[in-house]
Amino acid sequence: MNILSAQNYYSRYFKIPFCRKHQSKTQSTIPGTVNSKQNLVDTYCFNLSFTIFKFNFLQITINHMRNIAIISLFAIAFLSGSCNAQVKPNDIAIKDDVKNYKLEIVASDIAIPWGIAWLPDGTMLVTEKSGVLYHIKNGSKTEIKNVPTVYTRGQGGLLDIVLHPDYAKNGWIYITYSSDEGGGTGGNTKLIRAKLLDGSLTQIESLYKATPNTTKGQHFGSRIVFDNDGYLYFSIGERGEEFVNPQDLKRDGGKIYRLNDDGSIPKDNPFVGQAGVKEAIYTYGNRNAQGIAKNPVTGAIWAHEHGPKGGDEINIIKKGANYGWPVVTFGVNYDGSQITAETEKKGIEKPIYYWVPSIAPSGMAFVTGDKYPDWKGHLLVGSLKFQYLELVKLKGNTVIGRQKIATDIGRLREVRQGPDGFIYMGVEGKGIVKIIPN
Repeated sequence: MNILSAQNYYSRYFKIPFCRKHQSKTQSTIPGTVNSKQNLVDTYCFNLSFTIFKFNFLQITINHMRNIAIISLFAIAFLSGSCNAQVKPNDIAIKDDVKNYKLEIVASDIAIPWGIAWLPDGTMLVTEKSGVLYHIKNGSKTEIKNVPTVYTRGQGGLLDIVLHPDYAKNGWIYITYSSDEGGGTGGNTKLIRAKLLDGSLTQIESLYKATPNTTKGQHFGSRIVFDNDGYLYFSIGERGEEFVNPQDLKRDGGKIYRLNDDGSIPKDNPFVGQAGVKEAIYTYGNRNAQGIAKNPVTGAIWAHEHGPKGGDEINIIKKGANYGWPVVTFGVNYDGSQITAETEKKGIEKPIYYWVPSIAPSGMAFVTGDKYPDWKGHLLVGSLKFQYLELVKLKGNTVIGRQKIATDIGRLREVRQGPDGFIYMGVEGKGIVKIIPN
């Protein structure tokens, strides 16, 4: 490499000024050579450039070594975090998917299908979180009119939908959604009932509105179910106020509520007559229940709820019971810090099962009928996090097995068994997906 090419090289790669271009270019009388004065200038510039190059090279090497050290620290932290990943002792291992079925999309292009209900003619009503209520017939979607304005923030939106058990006679449809009704900024969960006439909601009645409104975007709940006696249960999450709402009977949030079908308070609700309490409360200490279903054998109401990082739970709902949040939990904060050292405590109901790590459960259904003989009598739970449907196998009230279904289907928001006996899933970004046994 001659002096000129060396200068170009170091100038290009190490940002060293090209000295020669600033000097006079007096040529020698001999073609192809430079005179001795110019040669001395070039030699000086090259030596200066090479000295700068050595300094820059040393600086680059030091920076490179520092970057390697930083990356190494991140790698160690990552591996340490992996080694300290949440593990549930003596857990029931989940089995792989057994592909003895096929999937069929029966209604497509629904961003976040939250709730599913069937009309007597077999057509379907589907709530979409943004505030649209769809009527689905033969795969075609029609928007229902006169749906109340929804407060859409974070996890809030148009939530669950359920028909009255005697819908054929009374025509009542029950819906939960986030509403900004009432004082203060923000919103909270509301329960209404309405009738459907000519593609529009009519006779809308407000049955319950949680207070206070808040601009927090998390934990609205909400699911609805009727029991065998005609009482209505619905859930409201603790609205991001875990140390304020769930354990306080005078405040909404972090509860499961029980009402008569007209919204009035049942006389035998557990806290009726206590000064200042919310008499609609049936259970408390529930973080954010997004799955609720009636056990077809016992008639008991079951619910699952989101834990924080770890500690999702399945619970059997009992009158006046405290389910513990945040006094006890099997989870930790999202940053890994401890919420409480307690996982059980006297006077607090234990879950029949909990997940560590969290699966982020949403939607819940018991399997009945003979279309799925291997699933009959067991529980289905959707997973938002791991994007599958989980078959939770039961023996009485005890979980004895777990199996994946519809692996990698997407964020599974809802699961219901239709009146035709088939299982339907609400999958974010896809729509309504039917499971058809082979």
